[in-house]
Amino acid sequence: MPYLKPLLIAALLTSCIACASDVIAQALPTPDKGKLLATGGVIQLEGAGGGGLTPWATISGYGSEDSYGVNAHITQVSTQDYRLQAAGVAIGIADKLEMSLATQKFTGSLAPLDKLELQQDVVGIKLKVAGDLVTDQDTWQPQVAIGAMYKRNHAVKGLEALGITNVKQLGAVDDSGIDYYLSATKLILDHSLLLNGTLRLSKANQMGLLGFGGDKRNHYQLLPEVSVAYLLNRKLVAGVEYRSKPQNLAVDNEKAYYDAFVAWFPSRSVSLTLAYANLGDITIFNPKNQRGWYLSLQIGN
Repeated sequence: MPYLKPLLIAALLTSCIACASDVIAQALPTPDKGKLLATGGVIQLEGAGGGGLTPWATISGYGSEDSYGVNAHITQVSTQDYRLQAAGVAIGIADKLEMSLATQKFTGSLAPLDKLELQQDVVGIKLKVAGDLVTDQDTWQPQVAIGAMYKRNHAVKGLEALGITNVKQLGAVDDSGIDYYLSATKLILDHSLLLNGTLRLSKANQMGLLGFGGDKRNHYQLLPEVSVAYLLNRKLVAGVEYRSKPQNLAVDNEKAYYDAFVAWFPSRSVSLTLAYANLGDITIFNPKNQRGWYLSLQIGN
């Protein structure tokens, strides 16, 4: 049952949220959920608060500047030939600092990569450095944040018959690396519109699932990411995202990611995001434009 393991992970993360809340509550007040509904965004594939594909300058959770928030998420993206599952937890403190932990599992379903399994862990940190998403409505000042993601790739599984057990054997230079990013997010309440731009410095191949750097390039590249979202009502948001990608590997003619999404916020404790995503080509072994559905559940406070 492919959904059993993600559900177990979600249950474990829920328990972790309860434990984390007990620990944090000893030093901080009870979470006040003081931010407007949906202004915490959702949790993206690498664990940071924002959209589905790209981080925003928003801080996860609904805690105000005097409080904190903790969220867990479980996400699945299914295309013609691959499945990506992600789960993680993020903590936002004083609407200023965000820390996150996520794990990703990528599997194939079509020969010759039907046995492929890639996995990586991502530790993230984000700091708001200027502006406020809600209160800066009388100026064009966006909320601005800087962040970093440390990513560690596990052994490659399913290609042992080809003698491949590590992403370095596919041309990657490293099996771990760090992404750095700057995000600016502007909410225009009068027009129910949210705009986000992110600049990412990265050497990651397919977010790091295929390692970092490669036989074609091994240097940091500045990669733009863009999100536009429209608030249909208090609880429903629709939008589009674009994320540019490097092309470091000869075995992977990597293309940009983009999606169209709808996010539903029935309360400050739960959100559900549905998107149709295009992930471009993923390795020359299955040279097909990968498209499919993105579904993410987030719970917390």
